[in-house]
This record gives sequence, C-alpha cells and structure tokens, in this order.
Amino acid sequence: MSILIIAEAGVNHNGDMDTALRMIDAAKEAKADIVKFQVSITSTSKFSEKAEYQKKAVGEEGSQLDMIKKLRFTFEQHKQLKEYCDSVGIKYLATPFDFESICFLDSIGCDFWKVPSGEIINVPYLRRIGATGKDIIMSTGMSTLDEISDAISLLKESGSGEITLLQCTTEYPTPYKDVNLKAMETLKSTFGTKVGFSDHSLGIEVPIAAAALGASVIEKHFTLDRSMPGPDQKSSIEPDELKAMISSIRNIELALGDGAKTRRKGEIENMQAARKSIVASRDIKKGEILTEENIVPRHAGKGISPKLWDKVIGTAAIRDFIEDEMIEM
Repeated sequence: MSILIIAEAGVNHNGDMDTALRMIDAAKEAKADIVKFQVSITSTSKFSEKAEYQKKAVGEEGSQLDMIKKLRFTFEQHKQLKEYCDSVGIKYLATPFDFESICFLDSIGCDFWKVPSGEIINVPYLRRIGATGKDIIMSTGMSTLDEISDAISLLKESGSGEITLLQCTTEYPTPYKDVNLKAMETLKSTFGTKVGFSDHSLGIEVPIAAAALGASVIEKHFTLDRSMPGPDQKSSIEPDELKAMISSIRNIELALGDGAKTRRKGEIENMQAARKSIVASRDIKKGEILTEENIVPRHAGKGISPKLWDKVIGTAAIRDFIEDEMIEM
C-alpha cells in the first residue's frame, strides 16, 4: 500500500476561486494523491481571537471570524472544486469544522474524513463523524494519549471505519525540535492503528523522514506563492517544493523495500566482480600442500570462495598453478 500524500491547500487560496483551481492543477502536476481544502460555516464565534501566528501573518485588526469570512468558500463553490478535481484526476477532500459542513461533504461523496487536531475533544462533532461509518484520518496536535484514546473510543462507539492517527504539532511553523517524529511509533504501539504525519515545519526534509519511519499518510500545506497574504502562507511550501517532496517520498518508498534480506538482481550480476576467490599467491607445484603462505583471497572471477578457506588449507595442489591463478580442487 503506497503512502497517501495529501497536498493541503487549506485556505491558501484566500477565497479566490481561480487561485484554488490553480492550486488543484499544481497538486495534480506534483503527483499528490489528494488536494485538501477546509469547509466552515458556523464553527467560529464572533468573540474568538486570532492565534498569535495569525496575528503576525495578517495583522491584529479584526476577529478570527472576520478573517475566516474572507477566506472561506460556499458549499456551491466547494462542489465546483470537487467537480474540477474529478475532471483533472485528483481526489478532492475537505476538512469540516461544523455539522453543516459534515452533512454537505457527506452528500457530495467524500470517501473518508480528515479530522483536524482542534476537534479531537469535540464530542458531538466526533459522534457525527463516526456515525457516517467512513474511515477517518485524525491529526493529534495538542493532544495527550488519554485524549486520543477517548476520541478513538467515541468514534468507534459511533460506528466509524478504520482510524489512522497523524503525529502533528500545532505550531506554525513548527521548529524542528518540536516535530517529534518518533511519536508516530508511540501512537502505533499504543493504539494499534496506522500512523502518519501532518507537517507544519519549514521545508520538505521532515515529511521525507516521516516516510522513512513508516508513515502511511503524509499531509503538507502548500501555496502558489509564500509571499501572498494569508495566515498559513509562510509555513507552506510552493509547487516546485511540493513536487520535489513527493518525488523524494516515492523514492524513499521504493527504497524501503519489503524487508526480506535476499540478493537483488543487480547484486547477483555484480557478485563475480565484487567477491573474491582463492588464488595462488606464488607459483605452486602439483602435490604441494596449500597453506597461508602460497594461497590468498583476491578478486579473480568465479573461483573457490574464501568461505571454504579452512577446507582448502592443508590439501595438496591437484596440478601446477601460476601466481594469481584460481585454485581448483
């Protein structure tokens, strides 16, 4: 099963449909499996303040709701995005943040759910998601193991499908020292689920490392241009970086192999040149006893392997051998 790569468009389209369509094209060109957006209608209070990283990105003026209203699309626009994704051959996905969005996404045929970190403690939300019976990919930023355990139990009790947990640090951008990729193994051993990684660090190194550590899902924010306005632009990668990241992940995926320690085809072809045979270290006469003084392992083709050294030592030469000639028995 190949690693599922989610190109997170999020709200980096800034509420502009043309930008969103271009982002879909960029994700498709980069060979992402999924391009993901966000759907929110009633999830934010008018009294909610912006996060500190949002204030730094877009300024302190206005509430979080004011900011979100400028960035979100209507349900009809999301239908258009899905239809465009279907037409160009990339899967559409969106994270819902309220009941209305869950119902909408369910109605247009999203195959599974991506639950964001902030909803892991939202009991009615999780019940509604679980009741659809679909598989779930859930980010675990800001969460304790107990909170994750409670969320999993609630989802399963509600009838959810398979659950995949993503290691995630809710900080934009995330310093390398706080990424904690090894937590993927903790999640896997604690809950017995598939695991993956949702990345907010700068650059592309960390998602590639996550692939090497066994992530089954990798999610990464991207943008058309980091200099564009918006709360998430600065911690996102651009299309060329997305393409390089995905290419590298696919290479790592190939390099991981199946775990069986067997000779590969190329190794077999190179064995004759790379391995040594037992040869005469000087001229040897027929009947002379072979010892460490007159034979030696050297690169010499398909002769007697040095692994038979102890069986060769002490035997008599079956004929004359000149220096560097492969010994025969």
